[in-house]
Amino acid sequence: MARVNVDILGISELKWTGMGEFNSDDHYIYYCGQESLRRNGVAIMVNKRVRNAVLGCNLKNDRMISVRFQGKPFNITVIQVYAPTSNAEEAEVQRFYEDLQDLLKLTPKKDVLFIIGDWNAKVGSQETPGVTGKFGLGIRNEVGQRLIEFCQENALVITNTLFQQHKRRLYTWTPPDGQHRNQIDYILCSQRWRSSIQSAKTRPGADCGSDHELLIAKFRLKLEKVGKTTRPFRYDLNQIPYDYTVEVGNRFKGLDLIDSVPDELWNEVRDIVQETGIKTIPIEKKCKKAKWLSGEALQIAVKRREAKSKGEKERYKHLNAEFQRIARRDKKAFFSDQCKEIEENNRMGKTRDLFKKIRDTKGTFHAKMSSIKDRNGMDLTEAEDIKKRWQEYTEELYKKDLHDPDNHDGVITDLEPDILECEVKWALESITMNKASGGDGIPVELFQILKDDAVKVLHSISQQIWKTQQWPQDWKRSVFIPIPKKGNAKECSNYRTIALISHASKVMLKILQARLQQYVNLELPDVQAGFRK
Repeated sequence: MARVNVDILGISELKWTGMGEFNSDDHYIYYCGQESLRRNGVAIMVNKRVRNAVLGCNLKNDRMISVRFQGKPFNITVIQVYAPTSNAEEAEVQRFYEDLQDLLKLTPKKDVLFIIGDWNAKVGSQETPGVTGKFGLGIRNEVGQRLIEFCQENALVITNTLFQQHKRRLYTWTPPDGQHRNQIDYILCSQRWRSSIQSAKTRPGADCGSDHELLIAKFRLKLEKVGKTTRPFRYDLNQIPYDYTVEVGNRFKGLDLIDSVPDELWNEVRDIVQETGIKTIPIEKKCKKAKWLSGEALQIAVKRREAKSKGEKERYKHLNAEFQRIARRDKKAFFSDQCKEIEENNRMGKTRDLFKKIRDTKGTFHAKMSSIKDRNGMDLTEAEDIKKRWQEYTEELYKKDLHDPDNHDGVITDLEPDILECEVKWALESITMNKASGGDGIPVELFQILKDDAVKVLHSISQQIWKTQQWPQDWKRSVFIPIPKKGNAKECSNYRTIALISHASKVMLKILQARLQQYVNLELPDVQAGFRK
């Protein structure tokens, strides 16, 4: 995509199973295939800049998918399709166009609409006013006439028939015999936006090992960024400098630890830790997955592309076979090196690195779901609607009946002592490290390295909470991460919701848990072995 300067790329006959979305290097992919069979399949791939303008995605089925972008002055909807072949049953073709019509009904009328993909149809060189130009290729067939009628019903124009080009820039598919070349891939656009089309042609030199040619259309359109939630700063916790502990310790000395209310005191502590951390601690570098293709394989890929652009069929076949052979060799060598690293980590007792390398090598893939069903079973595709649905679901899931029963038998009436510094120190040291931080973005390691300075501050906050029974607002907030289980990934109930809370709040929670544990143990019978220490 970067080499041919393409922002949005549609892919037909992907042959992937399942559906979802995921990030791949500097690009983002939305895809939809069959549940188990590797047949059909479509995808839309966008670069990082365009990804910021995505409003939502509709994974219709294994033959069509749509992605909506925020544009100026109107939003933009791109639909990628893979139509049945001319040999398909009439019922299958009819179902395809009915599904596509249903997808169009869900598209706002004001949107700039593009429908792109492999239509397996020949519209021919015959001009149809308002739909095709004079520069199509070949003779129109029955499937092509069906496509023309669909365009007329929905006020669409076929862009790659509007511009006079060399025939090499018109044909989009070469059959296996290599004797004939056909135009069966098209980019459709709303007729009212026809004037924004600058060009539409194929790029025969854009080789990716397919019998189809890359079809590119250029439009004058503007995209706008959608407001995204800022992600927490990811600190490199293995390189926390001494300057961090000195500066935070000095700034903690200026805090009023006695008269401040919990929320105000915590906000000051949070700001000090965040500001100093961002200033002094390096960012954790996200390691990109190793590329197993060698330089030799990439050089052959370049030669293969040159052979294709020059029309050297025999040389192209030879280079393609050579590329496949070297790619298999490189992949085998790559996994061999990965296994050696795993064995070395195991020998050295580096358990964390060992299992991380196993996960990376195994490559278990979980795509994100870009749509979800509401409580009535209707698909939600817009990002804001999906966010509201998750909020609604989690509120229902964790709603509790706060009715206090009248039976108070066995309630402890003795007053508990104040929070002790030794309790805070124990709680802080016992919190597990290398865990995802909560909404404040502060991992517990940034407090643990401060030792007594952190203990004094957290003790003051905990003591104020104990006296006032008021928790800081940050400590009340949870960030929910949905982890998919087996079953329909569009149902909220088929996810495990993991709650990320502020690491600092775990200090107070551990103290409360430890104090309650002694009373719980008195109530548990001796025969109970589970859920006790």
